[in-house]
Amino acid sequence: MNTAVSADSVGEHRADRLSRRLQVASVESLALGMGALAFVAVGVVAFFVFAGHDLSIAGTGSVGQFAAIACCIVALVAYGSGRITTWSIPWFSRPKEHRSRLGAAVEVFDSLAISVAHAVVVLLLWTVLSDVLARSFQDAQVFALPATLLVGTAAAVSAYYVFLSAANMNPLLLSAVLAIFLVVGALTSMLTASNPHWWKQNLSVLGISDDLSAATFNITVIVGGVLVTAIARYATDSGSLERRPTRGELQVRTGLIVVGAMLACVGLFPVDRFFLLHNTAATGMAVVFCILAIGIRWMMPHLPRAFYVLGWVFIGVIVLVALFFAVGYYNLTAVELVAAVLIFSWIIVFLRIAEAAGSDRRRAPWPGQAP
Repeated sequence: MNTAVSADSVGEHRADRLSRRLQVASVESLALGMGALAFVAVGVVAFFVFAGHDLSIAGTGSVGQFAAIACCIVALVAYGSGRITTWSIPWFSRPKEHRSRLGAAVEVFDSLAISVAHAVVVLLLWTVLSDVLARSFQDAQVFALPATLLVGTAAAVSAYYVFLSAANMNPLLLSAVLAIFLVVGALTSMLTASNPHWWKQNLSVLGISDDLSAATFNITVIVGGVLVTAIARYATDSGSLERRPTRGELQVRTGLIVVGAMLACVGLFPVDRFFLLHNTAATGMAVVFCILAIGIRWMMPHLPRAFYVLGWVFIGVIVLVALFFAVGYYNLTAVELVAAVLIFSWIIVFLRIAEAAGSDRRRAPWPGQAP
């Protein structure tokens, strides 16, 4: 009898693995199809736009500019298609009695924010890549047909990877998206700043002009804040319909939403026009982070102890660099950069730690049940 049960278990395990492989293969096929559609659609448009012209690699009216804008649009479409086609939106996979209009609105809002983050990353990456290539091939011109093929290929690659990201979206992947988005956005803003000595003042100076650098900085900060609000729900979700979030989890969620909202306000209110609002939002974000890093020990006591220690260490480093600024050893930009890196690193690590801890709790046996 035990042999029969064991054989049944092995059979079910093999069937489950086969089902997973088929699911992965189908998602890959859909991603390839999305890439092919993007190649054809963008290629046809580029063919008529580029016809009879020799184009520069970067700059206004260049191959790089067209590719960046086209791939940005393709990323938005690919992400939405990936979420809907694979039915990976949690709200749709739940029973009807567990659905609500508020839940649907939150899911759609989070998906829109993450799709915009993907689109901005794609836009900036192709823009930076074209600029690097233009510097490598000084004064080179690209003929219409090769330019069409290059733009179509860029769109296909963007659609393929963004579709896969949408189809496999989870808290761990979301943490990587947030990190890449913030790094790419911040570096692009710094590299394109009209004032090369912006760092002598403070980080917020990047967002006060009317050029590409300011737009990149403000958009990065605003979308980054919206992503943090999405992370707040992902990281504090119970992962089960039978268990609602605890009071402590809801407190952490509220704190992260406040951090995200204040971060978005930093971009919405440039320091040169809204000095008080801008500084209030930036300072409030740091204060709420400190409260979360200290209080999470009691709000979510099931997390690893090392994570609680990490929060105290980060706060200590921020206080230390603030003291260096007070005595004139560091300037304000250094303090802001260190604080921003540590705050977002803590949020990203928290998202990963919370997901891992939640998975362990969901796999744990019920009382009286054999593990």
